[in-house]
Amino acid sequence: MEIAESNKQKMSWLPVFRLVKRIPRGRVITYGDVARALRLPGGARSAGRAMAACPSGKGIPWYRVVGAGGRLLIREPYASLQRQLLRADGVTFLGARIDLKQHAWKITSARRKR
Repeated sequence: MEIAESNKQKMSWLPVFRLVKRIPRGRVITYGDVARALRLPGGARSAGRAMAACPSGKGIPWYRVVGAGGRLLIREPYASLQRQLLRADGVTFLGARIDLKQHAWKITSARRKR
């Protein structure tokens, strides 16, 4: 029974993982924008939980999802890894925040407008 519930939870994150896979190199999206695009119950926190549950080795660029205002919200040592991966993507920082004016990804799909 516990395994079935665990699989059910993982299955519910599939739309989040699919959306995050679409984020182009050099772009980021906020947890709140992910939640709004997919109408996630629980909002940005749910998007954060999905990113925390992100399976490794599946090509999901979890590091391209950031907090409001371009802040990195995860703790060290993962925040350093996220910063390094974003810089390798060409993302620029203004102090401790990402320059969202330059790097925010705007979702342009009919799926979002449903």
